[in-house]
Amino acid sequence: MRAVLSLHRMTVLASIHIYPLKSGAPLALDQAVVEKRGLARDRRWMLVDANGKFVTGRQQPRLTLIRAQPLENGLRLSAPDMPDIDLAAPSTGTRIESAVWGAPVNPLLADDAAHDWISAYMRAPHRLVHMDAACARPMKAKYDGRYGNDDDEVSFADGFPLLLISQAALDQLNAKLAAPVPMLRFRPNLVVAGTAPHAEDQWKRIRVGAIEFEVLKPCVRCVFTTVEFERGAFDPSGEPLRTLLKYRRSAEGVTFGQNLIPRGRGILRRGDAVEVLA
Repeated sequence: MRAVLSLHRMTVLASIHIYPLKSGAPLALDQAVVEKRGLARDRRWMLVDANGKFVTGRQQPRLTLIRAQPLENGLRLSAPDMPDIDLAAPSTGTRIESAVWGAPVNPLLADDAAHDWISAYMRAPHRLVHMDAACARPMKAKYDGRYGNDDDEVSFADGFPLLLISQAALDQLNAKLAAPVPMLRFRPNLVVAGTAPHAEDQWKRIRVGAIEFEVLKPCVRCVFTTVEFERGAFDPSGEPLRTLLKYRRSAEGVTFGQNLIPRGRGILRRGDAVEVLA
């Protein structure tokens, strides 16, 4: 009996998620490759407007209805009332000057068919861009070297390579809500089970499977958490942000989850043990 109870208290990686298109639908994985910029194929594509400004679900919640399925060298997009389209990842061509929350980035433009498809879906001129290997986005460009190392990079994610949330944190939140919300409202990459609520707030360094991660800072939440991604529309109740304001407010804002940066490379698998190193 003691062995069974001990096993139940183990902290494990319960689920893995990527978002191939920034603000697009989530994709659950049984395993994922950890790269310098985060999980492979996570947020390597992004939508920009006619002026090259990045577009997210905060402004356009219908983005969450676009399903992006990675192909061997590209992406398949699906969306309501639209034909599927297969896109080749550009390796040459035109780079544009864009930015993600003020951090400059120079991605490659996809082809005209991609722009036509996304413009038809968005009902306004938009373009798709891709982050190839040569498209570097240093973390220090946004955070002035306050977090991580000078050579750390990030994808098109808002600020950091990975986001981790404990299942217990969501369970605690849902106990306070009239209607529970799914974990994917918070768009984590890694969900861990077997902890106290928000245990991750105390972590500085962890090992998941064989890979170490530095736990950098809490994730400050915004109105995107109120987008019902299954409908592509804002929750009229303003939840869960309204409830989080009551007990997760900090000097930085409402926090939920922790941002990570990998300090190793390899493969993560669902069910991997999570060890707190510091």
